[in-house]
Parts: sequence; structure tokens; C-alpha cells
Amino acid sequence: MAAPPYGPDPVPLVVEELSVAYGEHLAVDRLSFSVRPGEIYGLLGSNGAGKSSTIKAIVGLVPPAHGRLRVFGLDPATDGLGTKERLGYVPETSLLYEALTPREFLEFVASVRRLDPGTSSERARNYAAAFRLEGEFEEPIASLSNGTRQKVLIVAALLHQPPLLVLDEPLNSLDPRSVRIMKDLLARYVATSGRGVLFSTHTMEIAQQLCHRVGILDRGVLRAEGTLAALRGRSDAGDATLEEVFLRLTREGEGLDTAVRALEGR
Repeated sequence: MAAPPYGPDPVPLVVEELSVAYGEHLAVDRLSFSVRPGEIYGLLGSNGAGKSSTIKAIVGLVPPAHGRLRVFGLDPATDGLGTKERLGYVPETSLLYEALTPREFLEFVASVRRLDPGTSSERARNYAAAFRLEGEFEEPIASLSNGTRQKVLIVAALLHQPPLLVLDEPLNSLDPRSVRIMKDLLARYVATSGRGVLFSTHTMEIAQQLCHRVGILDRGVLRAEGTLAALRGRSDAGDATLEEVFLRLTREGEGLDTAVRALEGR
């Protein structure tokens, strides 16, 4: 049998019994899910739910306290380079060299990725044109707006066309046009055989529009997982929106009316 194109296993990402701890604080508690080939998987949760800790463990920024990770069958603990070659990562907070221009930063990323200079330069120009970055391409990153910095991070993650994209709140600070481009781009991206996207967000409307399946995290625990239809069935929510389903499954909707009335001074 021929080997899968991206590694020993065709599944982009498998997370099994993952726990992440910071001292005595358990941020992620025995979390299990997978990103299937051709799938955008949404990891949903409120602030502090454990989304970013999960993603940092996947990309190798924090060590798991427990559990097993596989990227196309490769173990990040024993093959860090192999897994990173297959990953594109957009962090929740901007991590850029502010003294560089976007062009210089992307050239640096291309060199680290050992990409052909001509190919990477053409890709960078195409992405810059799509996101309307041409006017800022030669400006120091320190002078750029948060939205423009986010576009640079996205282009850097896409530059080597990785088979697995790991995106932590990637639409933060983006203008509506760029959000639409990202949604269309990701839908096209996973249409290429074998690719997958892990998409972390707390914006339910975007997740409902974009994701094939979602996992709902609450205080480090996976409360539910599946398609919107499956989650509606599990929560007995009829034709409710993903936001309504989320609030019901995490019980964050309890006391909502009371809180709003209190803000109104009633």
C-alpha cells in the first residue's frame, strides 16, 4: 500500500487524553478529538476554556502533562521537526519581529522553511495582493495596525502550504473583507486532498458558517462534539443557533436575563 502523502497516517491531527497544566492549575483535562482529512474543526469556548493551551501543546509551545498527540501519525515529542514541517500556525497574540518589514519577515520565514525563494516570493506577493497588503509591505512592522499584523501572520502560516493549519482566533482585528477572504480561502484549502484545519474561536456565528464539526470546551473539559445538527439533538435545542446550543451545553446561558436586567438598572 502506498504511504499517505503527508505522513504515516492520513488523519491530520489526533489528540488523545491531552492534559495541560500550569503548576497546580489544570487548563486542559484529558481532551480527545481529531481533525479529519478535508475538515475544518472548530474548537469553541469562552475565554479561559483551554483553547489556546490545547493549541500551544499541539504546536509544541507547552509540554503536555498527559496524553498523546499525532500530526499525520507523527509524534511531536519525538519528531518535532517533522510535525512542524506539516503545520501552519497563527497564534492568538501577534508574534512578529517589529524591526522588519512584512516582506523581510516573510523572506525570513521562507528561509527557515527552506522554501524556494522564487516560489515563496510569488506566493507572498499573491497573498499580499489578496489581503491588500501591498501598501504596507515595505513598512516596519512596528508601525502597522493590529489588523495588518494579523494579515502578515496569516500569510506566514500559509507560505509553505502546510497540510494542517492550526489557527488560534485567526480573525481577530481583521476587516470584513479580509474575514470573507479567510472564510473562502479555508473552504478551498481543505478541498485539496488530505488537508485539515483546526480553528479556535469564541465567535459562534463564524464557527457555524465555516466549521464541519465543532468541539465545545468548558473549563478544560470537552462538553460536546459533532456537527451542528448532532449538537442540537444532544441539547434538545430544535433549530437553535450554535450560540444558543453552546450556551445551553456549557450552562453559560443561566442567569443571562438577570445579568442584562441588572445592567439596565432594573
